[in-house]
Amino acid sequence: MRRAAWAAAAFAGALAAQQAPQIPHVGYVYPAGGRRGTSVDVRVGGQFLTGAKTAYLSGAGVQATVTQYVKPLSGAEAQKLRDEMKELRDKKKASRKKPAAGAAPVEFTAADEKRMAVLQDALDDVSRKPSIPSIAEIALLHIDIAADAAVGARQLRLDTAGGLTNPIVFSVGELPEYSRKPVRVAPAYNVVNGATPANRAAPREPDPPVEIALPIVVNGQMTPGTADRYRFHAIGGQHVAIEASARELIPYVSDAVPGWFQAALTLRDAQGKELASADHFRFHPDPLIDYEIPGDGEYIAEIHDSIYRGREDFVYRITIGELPVITSIFPLGGKAGARTVIAIEGWNLPAARVNESFKGQPKGVYPIVLRKGAWTSNGVPFALDSLPETVAREGIGRREKAQKVKMPVVVNGRIARPGEAAYFRIDGRAGDEIVAEVTARRLGSPLDSVLRLTDAGGKQIAFNDDFEDPGAGLLTHQADSLLICRLPAKGSYYLQLMDAQNKGGPEYGYRLRISHPRPDFELRVAPSSLNLRAGATTPIAVRAIRRDGFAGEIALALRNAPGDFLLSGAAVPAGQDKVRVTLTAPAAVSLPLSIQLTGRAIIDGHEVTRTAIPAEDMEQAFAYHHLVAEDAWMVRVLGEGPRGAGWRAFDKPVQLRRGGATPVELFVPPRFQKGMQLALNEPPEGISIQSVTPKRDGVFLVLRVAANASQPGLKGNLILDAFREAAPDPKAAAKPAKRQPLGTLPAIPFEVVDGAAGK
Repeated sequence: MRRAAWAAAAFAGALAAQQAPQIPHVGYVYPAGGRRGTSVDVRVGGQFLTGAKTAYLSGAGVQATVTQYVKPLSGAEAQKLRDEMKELRDKKKASRKKPAAGAAPVEFTAADEKRMAVLQDALDDVSRKPSIPSIAEIALLHIDIAADAAVGARQLRLDTAGGLTNPIVFSVGELPEYSRKPVRVAPAYNVVNGATPANRAAPREPDPPVEIALPIVVNGQMTPGTADRYRFHAIGGQHVAIEASARELIPYVSDAVPGWFQAALTLRDAQGKELASADHFRFHPDPLIDYEIPGDGEYIAEIHDSIYRGREDFVYRITIGELPVITSIFPLGGKAGARTVIAIEGWNLPAARVNESFKGQPKGVYPIVLRKGAWTSNGVPFALDSLPETVAREGIGRREKAQKVKMPVVVNGRIARPGEAAYFRIDGRAGDEIVAEVTARRLGSPLDSVLRLTDAGGKQIAFNDDFEDPGAGLLTHQADSLLICRLPAKGSYYLQLMDAQNKGGPEYGYRLRISHPRPDFELRVAPSSLNLRAGATTPIAVRAIRRDGFAGEIALALRNAPGDFLLSGAAVPAGQDKVRVTLTAPAAVSLPLSIQLTGRAIIDGHEVTRTAIPAEDMEQAFAYHHLVAEDAWMVRVLGEGPRGAGWRAFDKPVQLRRGGATPVELFVPPRFQKGMQLALNEPPEGISIQSVTPKRDGVFLVLRVAANASQPGLKGNLILDAFREAAPDPKAAAKPAKRQPLGTLPAIPFEVVDGAAGK
């Protein structure tokens, strides 16, 4: 048996402090942005926001202050407001009547009118509160944006009594802004599951268009069955761009289909005739319209959900004006440290080409942004790599015209016409392992690539259409291709690249890497906001994104964290890409900290260290999960914990015998043993607790592994939750006993073995 001893005080604190979680959550912020050099008041809708007192915004130049937490009213509180409203209405009615003889006239004051408006607003919140709990609570914020604040997306978190919320996007812009009044969706039209809302019983005329002047950003929230309209004056010959941001503000909505607010834009003339429309731009869900104005006059921009859904968290920002917009670039990347001439397509641009070097920047992806006059364009991704680069030649659309390339190389090309293909010839030897990887969709290209490798005789050696890159959390159609294979013999081989749907055009660019494997890895850690009670332990998920066949173990460690944080089970086992580890908080309460998780591995004899990217595990449309990268990994330590707490984790993995039982001894002070039980938290299939027996100085835990459940060599972490079951109520014997959560213990590393378990 292996014995792990933990400090009694730390064990007591973890068990006593951690209760059933009510994780603070934000579902939207409205308006979802503001102009630099101004201040803006916003509403944050969420759940478990009690005690919201501080707001954190990423980046410099933006300061947020929580001004009020609007708690949903109870039934009794709402009735009290109704009674007060009735009294005021009666008073107003009486003030209009001639007083009886000898009676003083009833005076209805301006203060009474103002109070009625406040009461009506509160009662509207009661009658039209969101139908889903996740956005039912409101926090009001005041945000000051410095004049020199950088333009772009920031991430907003609230610090509440229950800890930090998840981050939500707040955009800093440079254009004038207009915001509609915040909406309240009546329950009859507030659709939870993404279905098309029922028809209105009494159809009404749409609201008149809001008058705006270009350029501008307009902010709104979509309500069911309606469209919002904005009227502006434009001059003939202008290229007016109308760009909606909806899905990029809230990437995934768990309980709506297709999983986000699918905005649709329409441009109309003054008579209402449709001139242009869009409900997406290429493969991007958010729509974009560019229209050359035919003549001076009034025009109307209209937005609605594609199937006329709506809800408070269907938030949008629309940018309208004769503004610079980049639609595509070529090439999609270049060699790090080298100067690259980039051709740029789009509207209202200052130049058709730019010369970029990204001097001193390492391998990675960086934005290309242009500025015309006072306005900044959107950013498009540009990839840097360390390999030699070349450009695909014209006329390589047939096998006999294949372009010969020497590995390693990155080929920059495009499928310029529908039905076109590109062929490349490589020479190799028997047993050579090669990698061919297309990066296109991940860099904003609409190309849906297909790769096929054949030998000199035309025999197919390998084929791939799509491969899933877990690091591309915002893509729902993973359309890039990847081949990894060994060449069967010495000779020439032909690599064919084409679009799966036989589409093409100048914007269908790609980067094709052809090389021997370059083993590497990335890490994601979730959630990106972590709340722990002082001295308590919580599980966190770590995902290893392995590249080019790397399968080694990755040792995990904390960086920029106080030394009294403890990471247990700190390794991603060899050959695995997911692990759950635990983090134990120190005994002292702290303000939110931004810390890091690093991974270290030996690759080809060299030590490689990577920093984990924090991420949120977002659910899409009831079923799909995506790891969406965030800006920081923030940890909040709450409550009171034991002084001088410290954990000692297992120093070696516990060996679990396949098809048998393995005893494990845990030290627990006797006063905590009474009634305490243990349960495995999301264990690997086939591993279970056979028994838990208190002993004089701890707990005797027996773990069983089913004979057919796991292969020998399986490694990972076991996470145990401690709890007590309350004594059953004699008057309610049929009801199950209630569990009182006591806490989570530090992760226990394990390895499944054949034969006798390790001692």
